Amino acid sequence: MKSNKYISVIITASVLTISGCNSLEQPPINQYTDANYWNEERAEFMVNSAYAAMYNAGRMWDDVSMGDDVINGRSTNNPGRLIKTGQATASTSRFNGEWDSMYTGIKFCHLFLDNIANIDVKNPEKISRLTAEARFVRAYLFFRLATLYGDVPFFTHDILSSEARTIGKTSKEEIIGFVRNELEDIIQVLPKRDDLTKEENGRITKGAAVMLLARTWLYENNWAEVERLTGLLIDRQDEYGSYSLFPSYRGLFEEENEYNSEVILDRAFVPNFITWSDIQDMIPLSRDGRVSDRVPVQALVDCYLTTGGYAIDEEGTDYDPGHPYDNRDPRMTATVIYDGYDWEANVNDWFPTKGNIEINPATSTTEDAYAGPNSNGSVTGYYLRKWYAPQSKGSASSGLNLIMMRYADVLLMNAEAALEQGRLDETVWNRTIRPIRQRAGFTADRALDFPSGKTQDELRKIVRNERRCELAIEGLRYFDIMRWDIGAEVFSGEVQGAYFTDHTGIFLKHIPERNYLWAIPQSEIDLNENLKPQNPGY
Repeated sequence: MKSNKYISVIITASVLTISGCNSLEQPPINQYTDANYWNEERAEFMVNSAYAAMYNAGRMWDDVSMGDDVINGRSTNNPGRLIKTGQATASTSRFNGEWDSMYTGIKFCHLFLDNIANIDVKNPEKISRLTAEARFVRAYLFFRLATLYGDVPFFTHDILSSEARTIGKTSKEEIIGFVRNELEDIIQVLPKRDDLTKEENGRITKGAAVMLLARTWLYENNWAEVERLTGLLIDRQDEYGSYSLFPSYRGLFEEENEYNSEVILDRAFVPNFITWSDIQDMIPLSRDGRVSDRVPVQALVDCYLTTGGYAIDEEGTDYDPGHPYDNRDPRMTATVIYDGYDWEANVNDWFPTKGNIEINPATSTTEDAYAGPNSNGSVTGYYLRKWYAPQSKGSASSGLNLIMMRYADVLLMNAEAALEQGRLDETVWNRTIRPIRQRAGFTADRALDFPSGKTQDELRKIVRNERRCELAIEGLRYFDIMRWDIGAEVFSGEVQGAYFTDHTGIFLKHIPERNYLWAIPQSEIDLNENLKPQNPGY
C-alpha cells in the first residue's frame, strides 16, 4: 500500500483542480512544513486533488470494460478482458493500479483532515464545507475499495510507510458501516445543488451524499433503505436539491449541457486544459478513430426495445430482423454506432465527411467495413457513440464531464426497490420508468404504460433491462451484474457481434469463487504479509 506521498507530489497534483488552474505562486517546495504550508487556498487545493483521485476517465472506461456491454477486441491483455475471460491473476495490473489510486486519494483526504488545526481560518463556513467534501471523498473511496476487494486496510488518519507495511485488514462490514455513518453525518453540512454558484458547479452536495448512501444499501439489496433514500431525492427536493430528467438523452452527454438538472455528481474536465481522449479507440476509423478496441457487443444492441415497446424476441414483436436497427429505442442510436448509422443526423461535430457509417463488408467500401477480428476495425461490427464529444477538429481529446451520479439512476433504484418488495405498481411506474422512457423518445402506449398482469419475475426482467439500456456505458453495469448474481449467465460463451460478422474468437468465462471479489494485489502482499489470506480463487 503506497501511502507515503511527498508534499511536492501533492502540490503538483493540486494544480489540477476541478474548476481549472489557479495562479497562486508557490514558495520553494523545500521551505514547506506542516505549520507553514496550510492556508485556506492550499487546503482547497488538497481537497480538489482528492476529487481528481476519486474518479477519472480511465477508471470509468475500465469499469465499462468490466461489464458485458463491450469487449476489448484488440487488447488481449486488457485487465477487464482478462478478468471476464477467467485469465486474471493477483498480479493483473488493474488490481494494483486501482488499489494504489484509491489509497492515494484517501491520502489527500487525510492530509487535509489531519491538518485543519494548522489552517488560519478566515472563512469557517468554507472550511466546514471542505471538511465535509473530504469526508465524502474518503467515504466514496473506502466504499469502492470494500466493494471490489472485500476486507482491506482501514484507517482514519494519515499513515507512514512503516505503518502501511504492518497494518492488517478490516472487515468489509465495518468499513461500510463507517462509510454510512460519515455520509449521514455530513449531509446537513453540504449545500443543495440549488445553492451552488456557477463557479461551484461540480462540487459535492447533499444530493450526492444521499445517493452514495443509497448505493451502499443497493449493493446489499436492502430495499427498504434504497426506497427511503431515493424517496428523499424524489419527494423532498426542497431539502435535498432540485433534480429532474434532462429533456434530451443524447444531450446529457454533450458539453453544452453540462451541470444540467439531472446531474447529481460528475467529474469535471476543462476543454484544452484537463481532457480525456480514450474514445479515440472506440469510434469509426473514418471519423478519426485509431484502433478500435473497446466496442459494443450484440447483447447490448439486443436489449433495446422496438419503438412499439416490444423486446426483439418477444411473442408478437414488431422487430424486423431484416432491418435490425430500424424503429428501435432511440437510446440505442445515442449509444451505439451500427451499419448504416446516420452520422450527420446524430452527431454534432466538425467532421466534414457526410454520409452514413457503412460497416457491413458486403456493401461498404469504406475503412469502417468489418474485416475480421484481427483488423484495426471493430471486432463486433459496432462502434461507440455515447460520450463522443471531440473538442476540436483533428483531435479526439474531450473536455466533456463524466457523469458519476444522475437522477435517472435515482428513479431506477426507486423502481427496483419497490419491485423487490412486491410493490411495483402503476403509481410507482408512472413516476419512475414511464418518464425515463418518455424522455428517451417512446410514444407507444405499450412502451409507456405499466405492464399489468406480469409476474414479479417478468417485471424484474423489465426493470433490469431498463436499467441496462438507460445506464449503458456509464461504468455501472459490472456492479449490477455482481449484485444480481448473474455472472454465470452473462460471462459465458463466445462474444457475439453484428449479424454480418464471423466469430469474434473471444470467450467469456465466469469463475464464481473469484469473480465477486478482486485479488489483493500481489505486490502489496509481498510488502505486507498481514494482508493475507488472499481472496478466494487467486
